[in-house]
Amino acid sequence: MPNEILPFDKTKEPGMSRRMFGSLSLGGAAAVTTSAIAAELAVIESDVLVKMADGNCDAALFHPTGTGPWPGAVIFADALGLRPAFREMGRRLAGQGFTVLVPNPFFRVRQAPVLSGPFDFAKPEDRAKLTELRVGLTTEARSRDGTTYIAFLDTLPQVNTKVKIGVSGYCMGGPYTMLTAAAAPDRVGAAASFHGGGLVTDQPDSPHLLASKIKAQYYFAVAADDDQRAPEAKVKLRDAFAGKPATVVVYDGCQHGWCVNDGMVYNRDGSERAFAELVALYKRALV
Repeated sequence: MPNEILPFDKTKEPGMSRRMFGSLSLGGAAAVTTSAIAAELAVIESDVLVKMADGNCDAALFHPTGTGPWPGAVIFADALGLRPAFREMGRRLAGQGFTVLVPNPFFRVRQAPVLSGPFDFAKPEDRAKLTELRVGLTTEARSRDGTTYIAFLDTLPQVNTKVKIGVSGYCMGGPYTMLTAAAAPDRVGAAASFHGGGLVTDQPDSPHLLASKIKAQYYFAVAADDDQRAPEAKVKLRDAFAGKPATVVVYDGCQHGWCVNDGMVYNRDGSERAFAELVALYKRALV
């Protein structure tokens, strides 16, 4: 299947450009609206520990009420980790009919929440706090973490192991989706990155170089300011996934971090659009 780079224009109702309408048959991507989201199911939430190679990972688990089972999904958090905003995201996705795991990516250092009080990425002293948290997060470790989360989901009676699993990531969670999809290609059927950071680098372990190993249907949602800083990144992503069911979308008017509702740049229209695309992708691919 072909893929292409699509614009996102939030001034058009309900956020689709004409080019998006013309892309319905391309790359397995369909332009969807927030009205396509089903009514939310009642959800059960619990805190769990996932046994990892480097200790126990604290995580939040969500699934609809009832016996299920439902397709599994992992949400990879941004640089501030597991916190109420991501619990809300996990709860909402589970309400669409999925069993969702939201792990603490910094379990090697401390349990969530890993930071307290306000955090401003513009302040060097706040950014310095992230250095300690990222200790041990090598490419190998992140890949291993991702496959362990999937293996954990597959042990749960609430997960339908006869269908594929979905992975989604935000900011630093974007590369996690690619590492996991490449490490477990026969298990991950859908993946989405929202304002992902470091998807395309000049290093030999750049995540985009894993595209040949990935079988999942992919949706890349790129922030407008990220695209302005590195306009070539979206083209390299598109080229890396040539011939695969992948779509790269630039969300005009949305800044890096727009999907997370506790952030300074949260954009409700853009976030709702992103969530609708994620749900549509999962309901299309996790079969």
